[in-house]
Amino acid sequence: MRKLPLIIAAILVLVLAFIPLFRQQNPVRQQEGGNKIIIVYDNKASSGFKSSWGFAALVKFKNHTILFDTGGDGEILLDNMKKLGIDPKSIRYIFLSHIHGDHTGGLWAILRENPNVTVFLPNIFPDNFKERIHGFGAKVVEIDEPKEILEGIYTTGIMFPVGEQSLISKTSKGLIVVTGCSHPGIVRIVERAENITGENAYLVVGGFHLFGVPEKEVRAIATSLKRLGVQKIMPCHCTGSRAERIFAEEFEVEYVECGVGKTVSW
Repeated sequence: MRKLPLIIAAILVLVLAFIPLFRQQNPVRQQEGGNKIIIVYDNKASSGFKSSWGFAALVKFKNHTILFDTGGDGEILLDNMKKLGIDPKSIRYIFLSHIHGDHTGGLWAILRENPNVTVFLPNIFPDNFKERIHGFGAKVVEIDEPKEILEGIYTTGIMFPVGEQSLISKTSKGLIVVTGCSHPGIVRIVERAENITGENAYLVVGGFHLFGVPEKEVRAIATSLKRLGVQKIMPCHCTGSRAERIFAEEFEVEYVECGVGKTVSW
């Protein structure tokens, strides 16, 4: 019985010795969990958020915070961001996929809140659009060819029709590809992303522009994406409800539903 207190004391010493190790591990988990995409503007919305035709997503990767597209209405965009606890001043980069108003309309509201950003846009945007951005004091980087724009983050460069760029993040799991409307074709976009980086796509998020496309063709697209190595898929905006249903059937548990307030992480 006299030995019992000594045994308990020894156990307590061991527990206290391991506590610092657990404390060191926690920040690593938090850092890994910080890589994510939050939908802030879409045709669909979770309860409590506003939906509207257009698309915008906040991309958090490594130490970068990027707003991909800005939706069509700045008031709706800012309202959704506020409800999600996203401070516009935390954004350092804005990536505009193409010129259509449902992807660029909210830009001016963001710039009024935070002009200290760099805007990546296709160089075919009108000069008066670029000048207006400069008028807020923001920086403009014009994109033509595929390139690395930040550490581990690439643009596909301009693809036609329309003149659209998509965003690529190079992660340990594979590529994360974010698209605006996929006017050039979602399979072509993923192929280019893989050709640029030499790696397979892991997750594809964004508008796929498949309204009215026959079911057989949508299933063929899903098959092609799987062959390219795509494991997870999150169709948004202009994909169309029928195409979304087909992708859900094809990708099963790896299908992620889109809508304002939804988050996908890796």
